[in-house]
Amino acid sequence: MQRRTVVLLSAAQVFGGIGTGATVSIGSILAVELSGSSAWAGAVATVMTLGAALAALPLASLADRRGRRAGQVTGLAAALAGAVLMVLAVVSGLFILLVLGAAGIGVGTAASLQARFAAVDLADAEHRGRALSAVVWAVTVGAVAGPNLIQPGTAVGEALGLPPVAGPFVIAGAGLLVANVLLFAGLRPDPLLLAREIAFREAGGGAQGKEQVLAAVQGHGSKGTATSGPARTPGQAVGPVKRGGGSLVRGLRAIRGSRTALLAVAAVVGAHAVMVGVMSMTPLHLQELVEGPGAGHAGHTASGDVLVIIGFTISLHIAGMFALSPVMGWLTDKAGRAQTIMIGFTLLITAVAVAGFGESSTGAVAVGLVLLGLGWSAATVSGSTLLAESVGQESRVVVQGVSDMLMGAAGAVGGAVSGLVLSWFGYLGLNLLGGVVGAAVLAAAFLTVMARRRQSAAA
Repeated sequence: MQRRTVVLLSAAQVFGGIGTGATVSIGSILAVELSGSSAWAGAVATVMTLGAALAALPLASLADRRGRRAGQVTGLAAALAGAVLMVLAVVSGLFILLVLGAAGIGVGTAASLQARFAAVDLADAEHRGRALSAVVWAVTVGAVAGPNLIQPGTAVGEALGLPPVAGPFVIAGAGLLVANVLLFAGLRPDPLLLAREIAFREAGGGAQGKEQVLAAVQGHGSKGTATSGPARTPGQAVGPVKRGGGSLVRGLRAIRGSRTALLAVAAVVGAHAVMVGVMSMTPLHLQELVEGPGAGHAGHTASGDVLVIIGFTISLHIAGMFALSPVMGWLTDKAGRAQTIMIGFTLLITAVAVAGFGESSTGAVAVGLVLLGLGWSAATVSGSTLLAESVGQESRVVVQGVSDMLMGAAGAVGGAVSGLVLSWFGYLGLNLLGGVVGAAVLAAAFLTVMARRRQSAAA
C-alpha cells in the first residue's frame, strides 16, 4: 500500500505541476500588462503564495477529518478553476480575474505540498525522507514543462481561437483535470486513515494483522474475523484523535512543545521565503537585463526571445527544486535531518551570492536560480521529514497544515516585499536580504546539532 500510494501521488504531481510552472513563468509579466503598472509585478506570485497559505490549514483540517484524498481532490479542483480564470483573464484583459486565477492555483499548490506528507503516512522511519522526496521529485516533469509551454501553448491558443498567451493555461488546466481524476479514483484506501487504523489496532493489542486492518479501512472486513474497537462507518478516522481547541491552536501548541518541530518549521518557512522572494522578481530582472532599463514598465510587452530566456531560466530553477529531491531524501535519512537542513541553507546563501553579484549576466542569474532551487529542495525535504516525526499522531496532520500555512504566508510576504526591495535596492539588494534570512536559519540548525552532540557526549 505504501508503494502504491507513492506511485499514485507521484503521477498526480506530474500532471498537477504544469499549472504552477506556467503561472510562475509569465505571471509577473501578465500582471504588469493587465494592471498597467509595474508596481503590481509581484501580484501573481504574492496571491499564489497567499492562496496557498490561507488554504493550507483548511485543507489539512479536511484531511484530518476525512482523509488525504478529500484534501487533495479539493485543492486540485480549486487549481483547475484557477487555470480557467487565467484563460478568461487573458481573453477579457481583466486584472481581477488574473488575481482570482492565481489564488486558485495557490490552493492547488497547498494541496501539492501536502501530498509530500501523505507519502510518509505509511512509511517506515528509516525511509521517510526517501518516500517524501519521491513525491516532491515527481513535480519535476510537470513543473519544468510548464514554463516551456509558452511557445507550444501559443499554437494551442491560436488553434482554439484564443490569445496565444492563454494557450499555456489551457494545457495547465488539462493537466490538473487528469491529476484530479487520478486521485479521486485511485487514492483508496486512504493512507492517513489506514495509518491511523494500524496504529489504533496495535495500540489496542488486538490480534488482527495488516490484512484485516486493510479490509476494515476498505469497509469489508473478512467473514468470521473478530474486530476490536468501536463500531464505525467505512472511511471514518479510527481511534480517538484528541482535539483541544481549533486546528490552529492545536498546531501551534504542538510546535511550541517540540524543539525539533520549531527547527523544522523555521527551515521550511525560511527556505520558502528566500526562494519565492528571489524567484518571483527574476523574470522582471531578466527582461530589463536583456531589453534595457525600463523594459519591464507598464505597457511594454516582452519579446519572444526574452520569454524564451525567462522560461528556460525558471525551468532550470524548478529542476533544481525537484529533480534532485531523491538525493536530498537519501541525505536526510543517512546524514540526518538537521544536518541536511544546514546543507540546504548553505546552498541558499551561495545561490543569492551568485545571482546577486552576477546580476549583470543571464548565465550567472541562471546558475544562482539553480542553486536556489537545490537549497530549497534540501531544506524542504529534510525540514518536512523532521516535522512529520517531531509531534504525536493526534496532532500531526494539523501541525503539517500550520507549517504549510506559515510557509505560504512567508512566501506571500516575500513575493510582496520583493517588488519593493527590487525597486529600492536593486536585484543585488534583494538577494542580500535573502542571504540574511538564510544565515539566521543556518545558525539555528547549527546550534541544534551542537546541542544534540553535547547531550550524546554527556549520556
